[in-house]
Amino acid sequence: MRNFIISILALFLLPAYMSGQVIKGKVLDQYGIGIPGVFVVVGNSNVFTYSDFEGDFNINAKVGEILKISLVGFDSVSVAATSEPMVVSMKESKDTELKEVVIIGYGTAKKRDLTGSIVKIDAKQLADKPNANPIVSAQGKVAGLSIVNSGKPGEDPDVRIRGTVSRYQTKPLYVVDGIFCDDIKFMNASDIESMEVLKDPSSLAIFGVRGANGVIIVTSKKAKNGKMTVNYNNSVGFKNIGDTPSLTNGQQFKTLFDEQRSNQGLSPYAHYDKFNANTNWIDEIKNNNAKVITNNLSISNGTEKNKFYLGVGFIEDDGLIDFEKYKKFTFNVNNETQLTESIKVGLAMNGYQSSLPQLHNFESALRATPIVSSRNADGIYNQLPLEIGAAQIGNPRAEVEGKKYTQLNEESKFIANVFLELKIMDGLKFRGSYLSDNSFSKGRGYNPVFDVYVSETDQFTPYGGNNLTSVNQFKNNFNKSQQDYNLTYNNTFGKHDFTLLAGYNRLEENYEGMNGTVNQFVGGEAIPYDKKWWYLNVYPFGDPTTRFANSDQWDRANVSYLGRLLYNYDGKYTLNASYRRDGSSELSKGNRFQNFWSIGAAWDVTKEDFMKNQNLFDQLKVKGSYGVLGNQFSSIHYPSYPAYTTGSSAIFGESVVPAYVLAYRNNPNLKWETVTSYEAGIEMKLLENRLSFETAYFDKTTKDLLTFVDLGSEKFYTNAGEIENKGFEFTASWNDKINDNFSYSISGNATTLKNKVKSVYEPGFQVFEGPSILTAGAPIGSFYGYVVEGVYQSYADVLNSAPSSLGDYGPGDLKYKDINGDGKITTEDRTVIGNPTPDVMYGFSLSATYKQFSLSLDFQGVYGNEIYRDWGNGSTFAQFNYRTDQLDRWTGAGTSNWEPRLNDGSGYNKLASTYMIEDGSYLRLRNIQFSYDFNKDFLAKSFIQSLRIYFNAQNPITWAKNSGFTPEAGGSPVSFGRDTGGYPLPAVTSIGLNVTF
Repeated sequence: MRNFIISILALFLLPAYMSGQVIKGKVLDQYGIGIPGVFVVVGNSNVFTYSDFEGDFNINAKVGEILKISLVGFDSVSVAATSEPMVVSMKESKDTELKEVVIIGYGTAKKRDLTGSIVKIDAKQLADKPNANPIVSAQGKVAGLSIVNSGKPGEDPDVRIRGTVSRYQTKPLYVVDGIFCDDIKFMNASDIESMEVLKDPSSLAIFGVRGANGVIIVTSKKAKNGKMTVNYNNSVGFKNIGDTPSLTNGQQFKTLFDEQRSNQGLSPYAHYDKFNANTNWIDEIKNNNAKVITNNLSISNGTEKNKFYLGVGFIEDDGLIDFEKYKKFTFNVNNETQLTESIKVGLAMNGYQSSLPQLHNFESALRATPIVSSRNADGIYNQLPLEIGAAQIGNPRAEVEGKKYTQLNEESKFIANVFLELKIMDGLKFRGSYLSDNSFSKGRGYNPVFDVYVSETDQFTPYGGNNLTSVNQFKNNFNKSQQDYNLTYNNTFGKHDFTLLAGYNRLEENYEGMNGTVNQFVGGEAIPYDKKWWYLNVYPFGDPTTRFANSDQWDRANVSYLGRLLYNYDGKYTLNASYRRDGSSELSKGNRFQNFWSIGAAWDVTKEDFMKNQNLFDQLKVKGSYGVLGNQFSSIHYPSYPAYTTGSSAIFGESVVPAYVLAYRNNPNLKWETVTSYEAGIEMKLLENRLSFETAYFDKTTKDLLTFVDLGSEKFYTNAGEIENKGFEFTASWNDKINDNFSYSISGNATTLKNKVKSVYEPGFQVFEGPSILTAGAPIGSFYGYVVEGVYQSYADVLNSAPSSLGDYGPGDLKYKDINGDGKITTEDRTVIGNPTPDVMYGFSLSATYKQFSLSLDFQGVYGNEIYRDWGNGSTFAQFNYRTDQLDRWTGAGTSNWEPRLNDGSGYNKLASTYMIEDGSYLRLRNIQFSYDFNKDFLAKSFIQSLRIYFNAQNPITWAKNSGFTPEAGGSPVSFGRDTGGYPLPAVTSIGLNVTF
């Protein structure tokens, strides 16, 4: 058996070999500097090699045979092999786009032949970063791409491309090796070859109803021709909290709390003798120097006939709160075989298995009073004081430690792509693919019972009032199958170059989920604190009369017909046209199919005769595109087919018979939302391609929003409303090589964005979600409330101001502005008080290389948005800790005109207002990396091909004005930018190595 396995591996991994004399050479650029990674092949054979770091190469060939030498960005060279060491000079191509290939929907294309905005993120920008989810590392790298990260291990970031276009979905479509995916958290960054971000209608229309939110195409690594290589990379890092909110200490809390009680007509708190601690609850539960460890191993080998790649990875990522552990195992297999000159088959598989952390947050740590310690003298958890939040706020340490490892959740995913590519004739090929995506999640949990100490009564009570242990269990399965059948025809005749695509796509999805709970018997023995018992059928401890189970399921299918034309005339004029007809089972038959399309054009001005004698521009391209995209997301599946819900009951004799009614009125005319989009832009390269600059104006208008209307007496879905997103994008870079030892680069991007809801349903119709609103004339998710003009300084000030009907108020309370000018303060004076969408998003990078040393710095930020501070505002239901800003509260006339008096007995100062609005602008040093690549001459004595060690610091510094952990706050399409104080973004320092054998 072992010999059989070795034989099979040999077929995959045996490199091509041909006897002959060893020809030595060196490849230099126009400045006489060695060029690494140059492809050198003997004639039309399969004998080839690559130049090393210094530009040197060795290859088996006969003297006189032609060596073909090529590298993207340089003009190809063909020279005859000589017996003496050769020196080959290569010049940078004036037309780098002629050879640069990018991944587009259902194929590839030369960048020269495209009219839209597709940005390619190199794999090097994603690897070597301590991020479990690869998309996190793309933050600040692409104009128009907004990524709001979460510090919670295993949690997806909030990703939006060119604004928020819908009420129900913001995330883009991810296409991984052709498979439609909802995220890429299952991928290993080390297994990614490239990532393309598609933003404009010309590139998105081919995706039909999935294209409105933008598309991110991820291509996993494949083997390259050459000898077998084995790569291993490892990093070890430590995570810590950067900035923490400023809260009052024990003594400060006592001062403010007693003052508040006095303002409410109460006597000073009587139990400071029992509560005299000075507890920092953030420090009590945070995990200092939380570890993040990554290990990745890949094996690659390629010949002309077969290319095989295998990658495996494992990451351990601890959270910033104690006992949070995330573990993720990934694998990637990619195998392509050229069976004959006209038939190629392949298989690509990606999978992952993860152990999910039992996540908590810091909200209770921000709220809990500091005057109580986490444990009493006997080591028992303390309950918070009865009058200071005991009923509403649990002991944060008890919540984290007392329930540690009681929720065991797992998630796995397996995607596969099997394809057959058939060359029918020159220029015409057929590709058929079967793709599948299978996701599974399951979990078991336990709710323990343990006592906490009540200082006021010197007694013990069950934590959280929970007297019965219980178990929960769930399981979810999501399966997706996809079929793609495409014909591609490419031809060049004369000055005409065109590529035609015609295809058929079928996608089927189904979901099944079940969950349930069970409690112990009342008065019976507790369910053991042992995971082997954590099942619904936990005999003999579980009470079957308390067992509850629920299920959910749905399925849907889409069929699509698509076509595309890429046309280029004489390298000057480019035309792109795309069409897709999508049909969905979720809509009624009359509206099941919809059409989506785009057209784009570009003009390469530098190819014109009048530009031949100029030396400034290496490329100057003017482009534009227009199209209609689709969005199939709604708040529920099958919105055209309402489910039934319980209605009024009827009595027949002695029987009560429940009635069932439609959850809402049926609307058979529903259709998917459409996004009418256009852009116009310029691309240019100057000064021998060292300077690159791109700019584009975009406009996206979503029409026929899927809107749920609740009029009280009637509920229904309808197509109504418009959202507009428009702005400018700018991207620039400078790359220069001073000499053989030193090179550097500077790059940056910026995006302006203006979002506006043009209509919702009917004039005056509004949708509220907490302090956020969807209303015509304002950005989506705008914060809605009262404008604070100051603080009432005296009773005379109260009497001389517009009277308020919002509640009891007096001197020291917030003074709200009379917006509508009717001479009184009412709910009609609420208005838009903040915009969570930034006016500008930007990022810039600096990098330099000296000999084997490299240094890079990445910055990222936003400007012009607001954050709604949803913590530290107090509560009328419980006593919370105070922000230190409240030490400057109003205590008498002239003492403060912003921080109101302390009075939690009234909700007047807690109404949504500009008092809660903070500046969301920030600049972050996103990443610093310092690395050293060992000299290849030094490594030549060993079996190591390359060795790199590096130090990385992520999020070390953030310049911001908000009061919470981080200025980043994602959310839903309608409610985002709300800082609940829940979880910080960690600062991570790590060291690592990358070695290739």
